[in-house]
Amino acid sequence: MKFVLISPKNRTAWNFRGDLIRDIVNLGHEVIVTGPNDIDVDKIQALGARFIKIPMEKTGVNAAEDLRYINALRKLFKKEKPDITFGYTIKPVIYGAIAARLAKVPHRYSMIAGAGYVFVAKTTKAKIIRMIVKILYRIGFSCAQKVIFMNPDDKNDFVSLKLLKESKCRMVNGSGVNMERFEKTELPEKPVFFMLSRALRCKGVSEYLEAAQIVHDKHPDVRIMYLGEIDESMQDSLKKEEVQKYIDSGAIEYYPEHPDVRIYYRQCSVFVLPSHREGIPRTVQEAMAMGRAVIVTDAPGCRETVIDGKTGFMVPVGNPQTLADTMCKFIENPELIRTMGEESYKYCQKKFDVRKVNRTLLAHLDIQKLEE
Repeated sequence: MKFVLISPKNRTAWNFRGDLIRDIVNLGHEVIVTGPNDIDVDKIQALGARFIKIPMEKTGVNAAEDLRYINALRKLFKKEKPDITFGYTIKPVIYGAIAARLAKVPHRYSMIAGAGYVFVAKTTKAKIIRMIVKILYRIGFSCAQKVIFMNPDDKNDFVSLKLLKESKCRMVNGSGVNMERFEKTELPEKPVFFMLSRALRCKGVSEYLEAAQIVHDKHPDVRIMYLGEIDESMQDSLKKEEVQKYIDSGAIEYYPEHPDVRIYYRQCSVFVLPSHREGIPRTVQEAMAMGRAVIVTDAPGCRETVIDGKTGFMVPVGNPQTLADTMCKFIENPELIRTMGEESYKYCQKKFDVRKVNRTLLAHLDIQKLEE
């Protein structure tokens, strides 16, 4: 059997879907991964997959570019004749399914890894884009036979908006985390907080920075780390100077992107993600796997990762003061760090171990071991 993974970014293919690719290859099937450029191709090939570059304009709505993308995928599918196509994120989900149907691929599946910025933002531009995206989603979903969701809020919202029928929907617990790679490690002696995310407002980075300043003013010796790319070309991005002022004040330690984020998880005792909406955040799963307590927002996707008061805490969306107060709770009651971290690890084992997640996902994709 031939399986094509339609990816928006090469890094997400090997980083978020690497275990899935390896599992499908180990079952005896051929895997092709499409991606927009030549970055990290060796890492994808090391999983046993074949890589084919299909250029894609990741953001924005450009009809000419999007039609070129659909046509390139259609030609690829006509040539390769895959049995299954599987796309994730907006453009691969929509245009990948359309191209697969045009090419008469027998099994066409999509995954919603999160509703994304376009469903969270409230600007006039975002509202216009949201109207366009809803129309495109309806078309894309009509071409897919199954649509896999990571949390019930996204599924219910998409169904209530009449973007697809519930009968097409399936559920999976996020992308899962490899608990051997992200293994449990010792906690630091003193409380240390950490957030890992691109510098986007919808990820709650502004609230984290404001909360960090509040905590720093009260507990100036506590380390508060932030790692994330600042890409001002993205509509929702913070500007460099907005982050810089918190670096200058000493509120945060800032780190740019790094190929091995485990270095930073090991240094922290509590992971923080005050996002406005997620699929199921992979960063939180990684922190849980390494035995860290977490603070997340009571938002779609985020609330699935915590048992409030047991593995960590939930805070309201967009409330830096409450976030700061919750961070201080760990500082003033450090025994919570160890007890909640242990419970967080157990919860991750039960719900987010990638082996369990992939078993469910492979069943949804109708992929079985190749007969001997």
